Amino acid sequence: MSVDADDETLSRIVGALSPDILQLHGHETPARVSAIRRKFGREVMKALPVERASDLTTLPDYAKVADRILFDARPPTGATRPGGLGAVFDWHLLREVELKLPFMVSGGLHAGNVAEAIRVTRPSGLDVSSGVERAPGVKDIQMIRDFIRAARSSEELSIR
Repeated sequence: MSVDADDETLSRIVGALSPDILQLHGHETPARVSAIRRKFGREVMKALPVERASDLTTLPDYAKVADRILFDARPPTGATRPGGLGAVFDWHLLREVELKLPFMVSGGLHAGNVAEAIRVTRPSGLDVSSGVERAPGVKDIQMIRDFIRAARSSEELSIR
């Protein structure tokens, strides 16, 4: 993952991997998101860090230029990376959000809370990392199975 990637880095990523979608986790402005989408001809998912309701004030601007939104927990002060920290945000903050774009939820998800996250937010998808790791960066196949089973048990999930 590259945060706040410049055009050269994005060109290398697109050239090497030809991804369908570029997930942006940095401090990209709506104008930068639009420019990336236009320049690279790829869908763009913009991650928005959420801790409090005021974090959602920029959502309408990003919704105009992104193809998807990823709501993630705001990293704590001093964090060395933007995600995978196991932090959860208050999913109820998304209840009043009216968004026509598909959106995903991330941040501290694991088998024990994913059904509740789905019930509260009704996302089109989920993003999980540390919640299926037995140690930082080490995925656990049983934890992945348990997560998928718990997510599928929710009747509210409608991944598009």
